[in-house]
Amino acid sequence: MKKMTVIGAGSWGTALSMVLADNGCSVRLWSHRQEQASEINEKHTNEKYLPGIKLPEEVAGTHDLAAALEGTDAVLLVVPAKAMRDVLGRIRRHLTVPLLFIHGVKGIEPGTFKRMSEVIEEEIPKKFRKAVVVLSGPSHAEEVSLRHPTTVAVASVQAAAAKKVQDLFFNHYFRVYTNEDIVGVEIGGALKNIIALGAGISDGLGYGDNAKAALITRGLAEISRFGTKLGARPLTFIGLTGVGDLIVTCTSVHSRNWRAGNLLGKGRKLSEVLGEMGMVVEGVRTAEAAYALAKREKVEMPITAAIYQVLFENKNPKEAVDELMGRDKKDEIAALSENLSNPFSRD
Repeated sequence: MKKMTVIGAGSWGTALSMVLADNGCSVRLWSHRQEQASEINEKHTNEKYLPGIKLPEEVAGTHDLAAALEGTDAVLLVVPAKAMRDVLGRIRRHLTVPLLFIHGVKGIEPGTFKRMSEVIEEEIPKKFRKAVVVLSGPSHAEEVSLRHPTTVAVASVQAAAAKKVQDLFFNHYFRVYTNEDIVGVEIGGALKNIIALGAGISDGLGYGDNAKAALITRGLAEISRFGTKLGARPLTFIGLTGVGDLIVTCTSVHSRNWRAGNLLGKGRKLSEVLGEMGMVVEGVRTAEAAYALAKREKVEMPITAAIYQVLFENKNPKEAVDELMGRDKKDEIAALSENLSNPFSRD
């Protein structure tokens, strides 16, 4: 039996803990709240994040980080992007042997604009990490916890490490593919949350399927332009962590980014929406980071810019949509990045 440490007892961290337990792993699920860890141990539930779900007995909650890491084979990080660096700093103090680091975080670090794998590599000395692997794809925690069929991808610059993580998670309801493009997998997973905010805004405004289909399609073009500029492979964005994750996040009421956008489209203020959600809405801070990074890299991202203006400049959502619709005429294919002409380009 492998010993696994999962850092972050939100809905996704808890659901992935269940997958690992179903696959024969002994899982220690770390929470920053003692009462949550106690609930997991005493009731085998995590009602705030996965109501009505019974957790396997192999999932043990803990509030003690040192105990969570003791004797573990690998660490799975599932914390908000903005908290990643701080949590890694705390983990680093307890490391004595090299470990495999996996993360399932779909966001970009505010301020630095770093991808999560880059933050891990900066905070965890090389002598204490065997490899860094990303797990991402179209996967609502609520459905994974019900053991509904789900497919995801794992990516690493070390193919053997990605294969090892594939073996850890793969089972009859959780199908895992490998991918060498860690940049594309992380960018796709992070930026789809911005487009999901836009889809929610569109629905909140009362627009129909035509508008949402346009947002998803042109949003994918933006993500592809942005990702290839940063070195991703364009083909990644037509896979699970690109169009797959984009579809599920833009069309499901499980998506907290869609729900937040829907409230914004109905006229609610951002502060009110975030207070009501009660959980992290990664797309908000990712929009801020992607907007700034796109300006720096000179990548055209009109949808991201419009959502940024709605979130942080109090732009009226309907006005933002009207401006997007009134942009200059373009040829659809020519509007894509030149990098897309070579699907394996990393330049």
